[in-house]
Amino acid sequence: MKRATPKRDLPPISMFSLLLAAALLIGSLFLPWWSMKFYAPQYPEGLNIIVYPTGLAGEIEIVNGLNHYIGMAPFSEASFPEFRVIPYLVIGLALLLVVAAFVRSRKLLGGVLVLFLVGGVVGLLDMARWLRQFGTNLDPTAPIDLEPFVPPILGKNTIANFTTYSMFSWGALLLLAVIGLMAFALWNKQARTGQPRPRPAVAHPAPVKDGQAR
Repeated sequence: MKRATPKRDLPPISMFSLLLAAALLIGSLFLPWWSMKFYAPQYPEGLNIIVYPTGLAGEIEIVNGLNHYIGMAPFSEASFPEFRVIPYLVIGLALLLVVAAFVRSRKLLGGVLVLFLVGGVVGLLDMARWLRQFGTNLDPTAPIDLEPFVPPILGKNTIANFTTYSMFSWGALLLLAVIGLMAFALWNKQARTGQPRPRPAVAHPAPVKDGQAR
């Protein structure tokens, strides 16, 4: 008895789109996803906190030294257990994209897209939670008494004589591109119909009979 061949209801162009999305997703592991820059009169060039999916970079020690005066807990990779999990989640989603590309199943791709979007929302909520925790749990015995605050995920904020700018970085742009490629693979015209676009008909001149006036 023959086994039923799984129905491939995504066209080849969707397969290439998903393979590109998987490659960009893996590439995002090597780029920063988010950053915060601090400006003050004594630091006109600015101080950076750069967040990669695998850890922190920038002038972390200097920022921690300044934050000590307002009673904020120090930033460190050990403070964020998410860094140990995110790379595996990204690799897992990239592998699912590769499987969806070769299986060419709309149902599987739809499931991966939902997982990706849910993961993005959970990630943003987790960022907001950490920013609230660092900005509101200030040590009351710190040398500088400062009202609790919540740094924004995106935008400008002023804390004492520091102005901060929070922004998403290149890795986050790649994640948006991955969403776009998945949406294209799922909803482009060929994927919706399951058939390639028909070629326009080419009109051919009627044959001229022998003896017909030209």
